[in-house]
Amino acid sequence: MAQGKRYKKAAASFDRALQYEFKKAVELVKTNATAKFDESFEVAMNLGVDPRKADQLVRGTVALPHGTGRSVRVLVIAKSPKDKEALDAGADHAGFADYIEKLQGGWADIDIIIATPDVMGEVGKLGRVLGPRGLMPNPKSGTVTFDVAKAVAEVKAGKIEFRVDKAGNIHASVGKCSFDSAKLAENVATFVGTVLRAKPASSKGRYVKSISFSSTMGPSVRVDEHSMGADQ
Repeated sequence: MAQGKRYKKAAASFDRALQYEFKKAVELVKTNATAKFDESFEVAMNLGVDPRKADQLVRGTVALPHGTGRSVRVLVIAKSPKDKEALDAGADHAGFADYIEKLQGGWADIDIIIATPDVMGEVGKLGRVLGPRGLMPNPKSGTVTFDVAKAVAEVKAGKIEFRVDKAGNIHASVGKCSFDSAKLAENVATFVGTVLRAKPASSKGRYVKSISFSSTMGPSVRVDEHSMGADQ
């Protein structure tokens, strides 16, 4: 893919072969986020795990202290009175049969689905529709629960889910480049720290192979793992 002048200028503003202290890396990404929209701040980590083994599948959730900076559209699939509880807590949509039908029809105007355990029999039938889009509710991520008000509040406040892919990579948006540097650094440290604590007991050798930061449209900046306590 051809690189534009803006990208090339950003890439030439620092040494891409070097690893930077993580707060310096945050500043470099912010400085080079010059698109006409508020770019997301992205964190990518390559882990020394084998995701093909169930006991090395790194996944979890983390509540970012300063949120993600984006509006999250939440659907709660639940029967009465839980649907009303969800709406009162700030859910964008809530209901049962009507939304099952809409999802089956290809409706996709949402970012996260939360469901109560008693409706998962029906929601589970939508696996082929929701799975590829990463929308299937899961107890491990806190999106299958009867406490829908709490789940909606957490998601709206900046709770995100992460999961290692087949190549051992974890990627997440942890804020916007317009955020204050200190707030971005705190979000980044919270995310990385959570991934570090999720290290599988069966994982041997070096757990974190690399960390890099980037904006939506900008070049990636390599991060010194030692500066994030990731030298394990």
